[in-house]
Amino acid sequence: MVDILPSQIQRWQAVELAAREHFYRSGFQEIRTPLLEVTELFSRSIGEATDVVSKEMYTFSDRGDRSCTLRPEGTASVVRSVIEHGLLNQGQQRFWYSGPMFRYERPQAGRLRQFHQIGVECFGMNSPRCDVEVVAMAWDLLNSLGLRNLVLELNSLGTIEDRKNYRTKLVDWLQDRCEDLDADSQQRLQTNPLRILDSKDLNTQALLRDAPKLEGSLCNESATRFADLQQALEALQIPFNINPRLVRGLDYYCHTAFEITSDQLGAQATVCGGGRYDGLVEQLGGSTTSGIGWAIGMERLVMLLDDSMKGSSSPDAYLVNRGKHGETQALVLARELRASGLAVELDGSGSTLGKQFKRADRCGAPWAIVLGDDEVNSGQVRLKRLHLDKDSSSASEVLVSSSDLDELVALLRS
Repeated sequence: MVDILPSQIQRWQAVELAAREHFYRSGFQEIRTPLLEVTELFSRSIGEATDVVSKEMYTFSDRGDRSCTLRPEGTASVVRSVIEHGLLNQGQQRFWYSGPMFRYERPQAGRLRQFHQIGVECFGMNSPRCDVEVVAMAWDLLNSLGLRNLVLELNSLGTIEDRKNYRTKLVDWLQDRCEDLDADSQQRLQTNPLRILDSKDLNTQALLRDAPKLEGSLCNESATRFADLQQALEALQIPFNINPRLVRGLDYYCHTAFEITSDQLGAQATVCGGGRYDGLVEQLGGSTTSGIGWAIGMERLVMLLDDSMKGSSSPDAYLVNRGKHGETQALVLARELRASGLAVELDGSGSTLGKQFKRADRCGAPWAIVLGDDEVNSGQVRLKRLHLDKDSSSASEVLVSSSDLDELVALLRS
């Protein structure tokens, strides 16, 4: 768990601002859920046999001897909330969320024990066109942020019955080759065999090339749905790869499963992942309601962004002030300028003018406002241009009447 420092936060804010704009244009509303939920919510939704529930959750008993868990992902909490507050009775719903999640796993590049996600959840829309709209929004957001070499990985998990049939075929095939699997996959063979398809072990990956494919177990309806999904993506000119081993790590997925990856960090890394979960609402006590969503990992995404995504944290002006009357008037002037929409950093150190000017240079502001006792007595404010080009014809200093706030604001904005 790490701190996000002011020098890093600019990229985070740039991503959050871009995401909010995409969500607004697509008709999504923000929802905020607690960090802490009852443990049963995640064990029922994510699945007891998943790594998240069995190995990675921060779970403890509170003073009322209730088992509580810091949320390891966002979907289950959103589903719980919309059921609890009757939002599904109001027709189709589109939500987005952001915030910290918690998993006790091995920290690595872009993956921490407290990590942050931005995600979306849609309810009551069963058409594959909805799947495409949701995927397209993630694709367009990542592209707008300047990410390169994006790859959309796509698979269909079919219905629950399709997965049961496939699970039987896969387990039969793997049991005959159990000794050739890595240790983790041998354990998963008894608990969550579909997760073996996502193994990172090279020998297991090579073995799985000849394993039965999930597409061979899809019923006609599931296969048609998957074909319609691909056709719609082609109509939007969004390229994709069919990845029959993509199953995602949570039990609630059905039909569409997808990931968007990038190789900008070296090895191909997942930036966004999601899929359809039509049975989850009912599983958690709600009415039969279709659902689909995705989540973007902020830490990994921020690592992929170049310096062009940095917002500017430099103020419009740095207010250098000195003397009893100058320091008092500086407080008044800073407040007035900020009320006019300008970012003004006020030096409160009381140090010499030379030291204050050095800080003004370092902060990156284009202007220094100088206000001392002499300026107060003369009824003027001195503006000094910082970082002035040698070839510039602009005056390095300007005197402005302290009573003419409009002119002062106009100069600082020029």
